[in-house]
Amino acid sequence: MTPSKGAAGPTDRPVLWQMRGITKRYGGVVALDGVDFACSAGTIHAILGENGAGKSTLVKIMSGVVRPDAGTMAVEGAPVSFGAPAGATAAGISCVFQELSLLPHLSVADNIFITNPPRRYGMIDVAGQRREAEALLARLGWTDIDPREQVRDLSLSQRQMVEIAKMLARGPKMLILDEATSALAGEDVEKVFDLLHRLRNEGLSIIYISHRLHETDRLADNYSVFRNGRHVETFPKGVHDSDEIVQLMIGREVKKLFPAKPPHRAAGEPVLQVRDLNWAPRLVDLSLTVRRGEIVGLGGLDGQGQRELLLGIFGVLRQQRGTVEIDGEPVRIDSPAGAKSRSHRMALIPEDRKTEGLVLPMSVAENISLASLGEVTRGVSIDRRREAERVAEMVRRLKIKVGAVTDPAGTLSGGNQQKIVLAKWLLTEPRIILLNDPTRGIDIGTKQEIYQLLRDLADEGAAVLFYSTDYDELIGCCDRVVIVYQGRIVRELADAEITETNIVAAALNLQGSGATAGART
Repeated sequence: MTPSKGAAGPTDRPVLWQMRGITKRYGGVVALDGVDFACSAGTIHAILGENGAGKSTLVKIMSGVVRPDAGTMAVEGAPVSFGAPAGATAAGISCVFQELSLLPHLSVADNIFITNPPRRYGMIDVAGQRREAEALLARLGWTDIDPREQVRDLSLSQRQMVEIAKMLARGPKMLILDEATSALAGEDVEKVFDLLHRLRNEGLSIIYISHRLHETDRLADNYSVFRNGRHVETFPKGVHDSDEIVQLMIGREVKKLFPAKPPHRAAGEPVLQVRDLNWAPRLVDLSLTVRRGEIVGLGGLDGQGQRELLLGIFGVLRQQRGTVEIDGEPVRIDSPAGAKSRSHRMALIPEDRKTEGLVLPMSVAENISLASLGEVTRGVSIDRRREAERVAEMVRRLKIKVGAVTDPAGTLSGGNQQKIVLAKWLLTEPRIILLNDPTRGIDIGTKQEIYQLLRDLADEGAAVLFYSTDYDELIGCCDRVVIVYQGRIVRELADAEITETNIVAAALNLQGSGATAGART
């Protein structure tokens, strides 16, 4: 391979991992087509590409989850062939997948050492395991995680950290991270970045997969871009700027990531109003308004009550206090079924599409129809022709890439799975749309399509409440942004006020940021 197309890393770094001519087919679909790829010890190597580009298949082959149909692999020059993940682990390859592999009813310590617990007299040394887990978490800088706590009681961000700790406990030569920071809060992302730099300096090879270019720009020494199952180019940091990298990823120029916001216009009538919502200790006297045709962003540090607010509006929480009004009339919504009813017409795009938004073994068509079956049901029978027409329209409108709508939803890429979740709710014809970090772990091309979809829905009269952990999304998509801090709205930003500086200052509740508990809505 030539320097710009093949093995990456500084010239004084030995190649740790090498693949030649790797091909993998799933039926008639070529997931990887004769791929050559290499990475060096002591480097952070970013792998970029849209969903469906072949990144996930590449990682599954490297970690022993699937076998390639053709090609060779080598670790430190020695040929390897993995029949199972255990083989990759034995060769020093550990992978943190986007779908976590933790057991929720076991403790943090049990999960970290699940495959190789410390033993004493032939039995698991529970006290020793706890001490080792505590020492490992402290070394990683994650002292807020109690090794005795059950994983099910942790936040998504903490569970992601436990998954990383679990893989590092195996002492790998190469650590693969697949969207490892997509579920992390900002401060936790910084901890992971610090850790990865330390591990890189200790000689560990790190493969980093992310759709967030600002992250790879901070981390990566080298980049490899994949498109349509092929390796496009490998290059060191600084050779291409962000726009050029995006063009390599999608094969075309992205002229503008975010759609143009409409010119300043008179605010539409209030559609959704929340007054003094309380759900101790997460929500405290929280009030806001979303108007017709408006996209309102929810900002602030992760875990300040944004998710609970969306769940409370949608009727998921119990024993909350306060008032929700639709079109100026107080309503009682005590279940998701009530929220999506024809009288309210709400939709909630959940945080975790795989566990909360989809039934992965069910088909694409069944998932798309799930929330609106009543619209195609006559008595006890379903009008399959009408259902098929509605599904086909959603596949066309959202440009869902699928071989057949009878394929299981779990076989699609992350971006297309998220489109299925959106399609499912769009079929209910919602007028109030609640979104919980909907672009997490999605490629830049699909993000662009979702941003345009949200703007189109707002232009058609929908009221959109959009929580995002990505400041660029809040700035680029939203007409107004309200910042949540410790369960309260502390500041509202509009028009030219929507800047990263203002969002960060308000998110930290800094004095002088203009934050007030009674922000205008």
